Amino acid sequence: MSQLVDRIQEGGPVFMVPLVILIITIIVLFVIALLGKKNILHTNQLIGHLSLFAMMWGFLGSTIGLIAAFDAIESVDSISQPMFAGGLKVALLTTVFGFVTFLIGRLAMLILTIKSQKSTTVAEA
Repeated sequence: MSQLVDRIQEGGPVFMVPLVILIITIIVLFVIALLGKKNILHTNQLIGHLSLFAMMWGFLGSTIGLIAAFDAIESVDSISQPMFAGGLKVALLTTVFGFVTFLIGRLAMLILTIKSQKSTTVAEA
C-alpha cells in the first residue's frame, strides 16, 4: 500500500489525486448499479465518460511531465542516464494510472452490460 502512495506522490498530486477520485467514483457507481439502486444504462454511460476522461487526464499529465522533463534537460549541459530515466518514469506514471482507471471503468461497463442483457432476457421470457 505504501508503494502505491509513493507512486501517487511521484506522479504529482495535481494529476494523480483526480485519478484516484475517478477510480473511487467508478467503483462506487458500479457497486450502486449492481445493487439495483440506479438505472444501469445511465450508470453505464456515466462510467464510460468518467473512464475516458481519466485516460485523457493521464495523457495530459504525461505530456506536461515530459515537457517539464525536456525543459530541465535542455537547461543542463549534461545529464546522467539515471536522472533521465527517473524523469521519464515520473512523466509516465499518470498515463499508467489513467489506463488502469480506464480499464477498471471498461470492465465495470462490460459487467453492467451483461447484467442488463440478462435481466432483459429474463423479463421477456
